[in-house]
Amino acid sequence: MLLAFASIMDFKLYQMDVKSAFLNGFIQEVVYVDQPPSFENSEKPNYVFKLKKTLYGLKQAPRTWYECLSKFLLEKSFSIGKVDTPLYITRKLNDILLVQIYVDDIIFGSTNDSLCK
Repeated sequence: MLLAFASIMDFKLYQMDVKSAFLNGFIQEVVYVDQPPSFENSEKPNYVFKLKKTLYGLKQAPRTWYECLSKFLLEKSFSIGKVDTPLYITRKLNDILLVQIYVDDIIFGSTNDSLCK
């Protein structure tokens, strides 16, 4: 949907890959992990760690990232696309800014380049 709209409206799209998207997000669930190699406690080798934040590779990490980003965009007066839910839209006067979320990638574009900045 975003690519078709950008083509029709003739505006440039930008892409960002968020490298730390899945790190340090706060999780709601209780999650325990084994002690990682080279971080084992020799006095308590059978203990596990209780996570407070997400780690890369954790199943909850993408959902936590998306919820955090979605909350931020909604607070900044974006609205969620009705057909394509990871598409966020905001309008400033006669211009429109579109933000598409795909896992840890963000594609965005606007009818006015200054909105992209």
